[in-house]
Amino acid sequence: MEEKKLPPTGHNRTPAIHDWLTGVMRMVKDGEISVENAVQQLSVLPYEDLDFAKLDHHRSVRTGFPEVVLGRGKTVEQIEAVSVRIVSYSQKLLVTHAVPEAFAAVKARIADAQYNPVARTIVVNRVKNEILRPGVTVVTGGTADIPIAEEAAVTAEIMGNQVQKLFDVGVAGIHRLLDKLPLLRASRVLVAVAGMEGALPSVLGGLVSMPVIAVPASIGYGANFSGLAPLLTMLNSCAPGVCVVNIDNGFGAGYIAGLINLSSQG
Repeated sequence: MEEKKLPPTGHNRTPAIHDWLTGVMRMVKDGEISVENAVQQLSVLPYEDLDFAKLDHHRSVRTGFPEVVLGRGKTVEQIEAVSVRIVSYSQKLLVTHAVPEAFAAVKARIADAQYNPVARTIVVNRVKNEILRPGVTVVTGGTADIPIAEEAAVTAEIMGNQVQKLFDVGVAGIHRLLDKLPLLRASRVLVAVAGMEGALPSVLGGLVSMPVIAVPASIGYGANFSGLAPLLTMLNSCAPGVCVVNIDNGFGAGYIAGLINLSSQG
């Protein structure tokens, strides 16, 4: 009887981790180790200890995507070191909230690293001929929300999604949004970034049938309270299908949108 093939563990299984898993299973098959021994080995998930960081190289096997680096709060040297080690195991790297100085240091060590100055992201993508799955649309209420939206778009794209962008269509000129309804309704998931009072996701939730991921932005005057006002508006939305991430969390919204789109049918 032909042996059944195991389903892939994720969109980006890294060669080193994949080889390790394959090696353990092959030893079980060849009778070199017992099932109990294999279970014990597989329960000890690999990570790399850099003293200041414990890199989870097994994450791409568990979740389909490697560990993402938050650049804010880290030194340039730390970002450089972590990035070099991640790309030694993985074909993809994403660093968020990265300053230009950090990118310069990473670029000096990783020639194919790319920087998006608006999103403040460092990206490496070595997956050849990757077919991006359409379905994600990122929408902003205003132009000032674009950096957060770009972070969401970069995140969804490196996960394997094709992203459309629709900027400056907030509720102060609702006709601009209504003019794009066909595009919005053709999407599988929307990311809506808005500051001020944060009404955009609620409006979208009442117009479309797909999930809307709301991102409150810290853009606005004093009573915006650095994003708290739109956060509360979005959490209190009466429109169904709206979920909310934290203030300015474009990465989180892009990641969720990417997962929804990659797992959707059709």
